[in-house]
Amino acid sequence: MLNLADILRDGAILSVLASIILMGTLWLRPRLFLQDYPKEIRAVVPPKTEEEKRLSLMVGIPFLLVLIGFPFGSTLILQTQSPSEVPFWALFLNSFGIVFIFNVVDWLVLDWLIVCTITPKFLVLPGTQGHPSYKPSYKNYAVHFRGFLIGTVFSALAALVIAVIALIF
Repeated sequence: MLNLADILRDGAILSVLASIILMGTLWLRPRLFLQDYPKEIRAVVPPKTEEEKRLSLMVGIPFLLVLIGFPFGSTLILQTQSPSEVPFWALFLNSFGIVFIFNVVDWLVLDWLIVCTITPKFLVLPGTQGHPSYKPSYKNYAVHFRGFLIGTVFSALAALVIAVIALIF
């Protein structure tokens, strides 16, 4: 049945995989996440090129597949390895817990620690250094907390869909 240790393990694995994808993409091509930068930063830099839009899809689709596929796989394993029928709430909590753990890591580690506190140079888009909105925009903890809240809703919706599909199988 539902096992907190499994949720924590799978959430940690998802967090590492998703963080590698996110930070690797930001290291190589930060403009691919231009839509996630504060509006003050987006107003200072040119919009995405057609190539950047294509690359964003090429990175975004596999990222979403990992973000949804990993908890889905874990929830299917929970469903198939249980000796009795697993209740819907257990399937939901399993998938929600895994995605939510990544949401917390994304918020506290990637957003607040790395983006807001450390702000490595590779995250700073060319043309935004020295702009009056530089400090308030890159150090905007509230924007990232709002993203966390949105991610929590996304986690619940994704878990709902995953649990329903797992229940059908």
